[in-house]
Amino acid sequence: MDYKKLADLLYPNTKSVDYYFDKYKDRKVNGEVTRIAPSPTGYLHVGQLYQGVIHRMLANKTDGLFYCRLEDTDGKREVENAGQIAYDMLCRFGLTPDEGYRGDNLEEIGDYGPYVQSQRVDIYRSFAHELVSRGRAFPCFCSVTNGKEEILKRREEELENADDLEVKDPCRDLSLEEIEKNLNEGKSFALRLKSIGEKDKTYKFVDAIKGEKEVRENLRDDVLIKSNGIPVYAFAHIVDDMLMKTTTVIRGQEWYQSLPVHIELAHAFGYTPFKYAHTPNICVLDEETGNKRKISKRKDAFADVRFFLRKGYPTTAVVEYILNLLNSDFEIWRKNNPTLHYSEFPFAISKMGVTNPMFDFVKLNDISKTIISRYTAEEVYNNLLAWAKEWSVEDVKTIEDNKDTLLKVLTIDRGGERPRKDITYFSEILDIYNYVLPNFEADFEINLGNVKKENLINFLTEYKDSYEEVIDNQTWFNDLKEKSLKYNFVDNKTYKQNPELYAGNVADTSKFVRLAITGKENSPELYSIMKIVGIDEVRKRIEKLIKILEKSRNI
Repeated sequence: MDYKKLADLLYPNTKSVDYYFDKYKDRKVNGEVTRIAPSPTGYLHVGQLYQGVIHRMLANKTDGLFYCRLEDTDGKREVENAGQIAYDMLCRFGLTPDEGYRGDNLEEIGDYGPYVQSQRVDIYRSFAHELVSRGRAFPCFCSVTNGKEEILKRREEELENADDLEVKDPCRDLSLEEIEKNLNEGKSFALRLKSIGEKDKTYKFVDAIKGEKEVRENLRDDVLIKSNGIPVYAFAHIVDDMLMKTTTVIRGQEWYQSLPVHIELAHAFGYTPFKYAHTPNICVLDEETGNKRKISKRKDAFADVRFFLRKGYPTTAVVEYILNLLNSDFEIWRKNNPTLHYSEFPFAISKMGVTNPMFDFVKLNDISKTIISRYTAEEVYNNLLAWAKEWSVEDVKTIEDNKDTLLKVLTIDRGGERPRKDITYFSEILDIYNYVLPNFEADFEINLGNVKKENLINFLTEYKDSYEEVIDNQTWFNDLKEKSLKYNFVDNKTYKQNPELYAGNVADTSKFVRLAITGKENSPELYSIMKIVGIDEVRKRIEKLIKILEKSRNI
């Protein structure tokens, strides 16, 4: 077989691969060159954000470079603006690439483009020509395939047959004359790898996460370029990462089974395979089965990273939570360095675990509360307003009209060594502090417990009539304490036997005052809230509670 003639026949008028290797010279970068490669087939998945954190941190820690490449070769599944959204989300979460694709409206940055795969077809043709001329690829004229169904079928077979599956395509032995005849008849072809792997041989390599591993050599004549001329992931990834000088390919562990063909393909080009890091997948517990499963686009709303923006989580909280999943010592580091930016954390791929981590909203919420607790009142307010302008426009006027009042309530218990942590995300602020907004109507349930209702009514009546703003919190508390003493909420015998319960009496008192003013059993410092609400509104709300108690004699 004259492979050079076959290559010219299949891919005429292509540039030499040497042209591209000369054009894309070695980078002058000391550290790791990493890349994220979203596909414009939907939103940015939280799993891609998870990997984006790895790419960004690894590049930072090694004085390297992080770039973005858009893998848009699946035209049938492409979603309008998905590439733009993916890039925007990376930037919103503080993972802005140094180079590459920057959305549809901005020019690319960097000398290794184009960074959009659909614009690299001529490059792929040249490398396809090179592979055929080396006798390592051949045209397949079997039933037209776009690769997806075949790949899925092969994966099922892999699971059943482990590494013993050997697939040699019947077209691999066609003569040059037979190939020419098919082409003259207008038959389309897919380009396949001519595998030379041997069944009993293995390849040893070091995975940056899994450690030293050994895989069987590839035994399959996999599709490299589909019949429509578009390359599959294996081919495009090898060519692009070779030319763009990627040092470590970081990807999900679902690609681990495909590693043998990727290794053989790199060798077929005479290229030393890249370093690989196969990351574990973030999982959740399935509510129906109770079993661990991967995050699902269909079942899990937070699979779309815009979920966190829509809720109003600080993006830093999400990234720091991911760092907790990636390196278990991050939590200790953060505790010891509460004011440092997370980028200063000594992240390392070698510290990553191999088991699939579970996504835990309890932990995320705790991190988010801690981060927001460190914000000034002005920062919280500004974040609330920015969130509303993007996700809840109907609330913007309320927020702007009540700026001074919101700043006052946000200032309570903020700062110091133990700031309050009652805000998880910005979208809940108006609900948490609705009691300082105009036209507030408390909606609450009353549970008296052992409290004597008549005594409570009498106390609230006197407190309402005599309430005035006082100069400080201690004076306010002393007044509340003094009035509480007049109306024992438990019988006198109990007080004589357990005088220490007096403090509980004051607690009961403030509990019902708080309920009247805020509609909640928990709130920031009650004294400050009552000052914000004002004398008239305080009296009005206490009067409402009194009327409820009077009408509900069976409480």
